[in-house]
Amino acid sequence: MTNIFTRRIAMAAAASLALTAALPAAAENWKPQKPVEMVIMAGQGGGADRLARLFQSIIQKENLSSMPILPVNKGGGSGAEALRYLKDKQGDNHTIMATLNSYYTTPLRTDIGVNIEEFTPVARMALDTFVLWVNADSDIQTLDDYVAAVKASGGSWKMGGTGTGQEDSLVTAMLQDEFDIDVTYVPFKGGGDVAKNLVGGHIDSSVNNPSEALGFYQAGKLRPIAAFTPDRIEVFPDTPTMTELGHELVYSMQRSFVAPAGMAPEAVAYYTEMFEKLNASEEWQTYTQEKALMPDFLTGDDLQSYFLDERAKHADLLKTADGESS
Repeated sequence: MTNIFTRRIAMAAAASLALTAALPAAAENWKPQKPVEMVIMAGQGGGADRLARLFQSIIQKENLSSMPILPVNKGGGSGAEALRYLKDKQGDNHTIMATLNSYYTTPLRTDIGVNIEEFTPVARMALDTFVLWVNADSDIQTLDDYVAAVKASGGSWKMGGTGTGQEDSLVTAMLQDEFDIDVTYVPFKGGGDVAKNLVGGHIDSSVNNPSEALGFYQAGKLRPIAAFTPDRIEVFPDTPTMTELGHELVYSMQRSFVAPAGMAPEAVAYYTEMFEKLNASEEWQTYTQEKALMPDFLTGDDLQSYFLDERAKHADLLKTADGESS
């Protein structure tokens, strides 16, 4: 484990040096002249909020920004509030936004006058993972047990999630389509609330990110049944993937940063370098390992291409989800 971790730190540091050397010289000359807003596309207390505030904390501790980074939550309308806010900040060099998959799904579901192609890509820090969870007191031990229990419930099964059309509901729709099951989707304000309600027995299952359920898992209150990842998650070595079990169900959530349209190239270079240094930090690498995130740094045109590819994929996923809910 230690050797794997050491290699990850070394690889991140090497990548940092390579990118820093390639950044425009203007990045060395431009610095923010006032505090920088870090807009968060979610409310306080959930996984997206906690992660964004971790980034802010590392930036401060490592002196990666010459000005303070100020987290600002704008989670209304499944991120619509944040997207509109960023659109209205065109040309602003002192605003960045922490994104999740509602970056694609909200403009697809709601006519808010936002085209993500117009925003400025900055950095993708990681891909977050999803796991199917049940209460540890449940008799469910395997995926087959889970499917059987849902079918036996006669449609009364409650799946907790974080909002219609958001990541959890899409994963739930994937499960319903794959296994021909019927569940009642119960939305909560954030992933933390979902995990608490599963522990409390108010819902029957969830597809929480590991970071949102890990504490309860370690306390013996939640049980992971299967992971929606290409390979097994390191912190859950005994939990099979859906693919292993014969079901091609893989889904992840990007943890990225974007900026308004028209941000000056030298400002983009400054923030890109800031996040590259953060990516190489020991604290971030440790966090990704402990919280089951997949660090996958990406910037510039490659990141924008990723965003647009994911938007197209999510358009198809939303059709499936809407079909299941209609």
